[in-house]
Amino acid sequence: MIELKSAEEIDLMAVTGQFVGELLAELSRVAAVGVNLMDLEHHARRRIKERGAESCYWDYAPSFGRGPFRNVLCLSVNDAVLHGLPHDYVLRDGDLVSIDMAVGIDGWVADSALSVVVGEPDPTDLKLIEATEVALAAGIAAAQPGGRMGDVSAAIGEVAHSYGYGVNGEFGGHGIGRTMHEAPHVANSGRPHRGMRLDPGLTIAIEPWFCKSTDKIRFDEDGWTIRSADGSRTAHSEHTVAITESGPRVLTGRP
Repeated sequence: MIELKSAEEIDLMAVTGQFVGELLAELSRVAAVGVNLMDLEHHARRRIKERGAESCYWDYAPSFGRGPFRNVLCLSVNDAVLHGLPHDYVLRDGDLVSIDMAVGIDGWVADSALSVVVGEPDPTDLKLIEATEVALAAGIAAAQPGGRMGDVSAAIGEVAHSYGYGVNGEFGGHGIGRTMHEAPHVANSGRPHRGMRLDPGLTIAIEPWFCKSTDKIRFDEDGWTIRSADGSRTAHSEHTVAITESGPRVLTGRP
């Protein structure tokens, strides 16, 4: 069931989104060569507690994964792209790290992700990150009231292909609001003018993620961490977006 939100409810989601955007920006600055992934995790835990927010990841137990998730961040490094478990790993020069988080404040949730390179970047990694960011912007621009979900998916896929990347269809964006994962599914590739109508009040997380040289993935033994099947680098960008009468509204903007 898809629940359309009122303007007032979207404003409440935006309060959560502002916190998520600010914390992600902060974490992207903390991430550096020599920083342990667990330092990022504990930094986020502290900030979330100080704000009186609740992590949507803690105790999350979907059909995949081995046991409930016991962290507040997904930290995916290099060939890992989604659901990376924070662990004892010190970031090295040139590492590409994706940071993903979702929290709730006063019962309203926001979800966002970004990717950064620490130290000296490889230009091809910067291109990969850029592609996810451009695809995210294209998907948001296509999320117009009265349009179709396929418009969003097609816009993302077109950007991926223009950069020379394939698109994996197993994981994509999703509805969001009172919980982290709601209907509908938001695919990262599709056909324009197809799919459900984008009505004002719909709130979705749009999240393009690409692998450098494959569209296939594999899971780590932990059941959580998703990597490119061929070991190539990956990147991930995400915003929570509301469809309004005047157009798409990004709720997780970063300063």
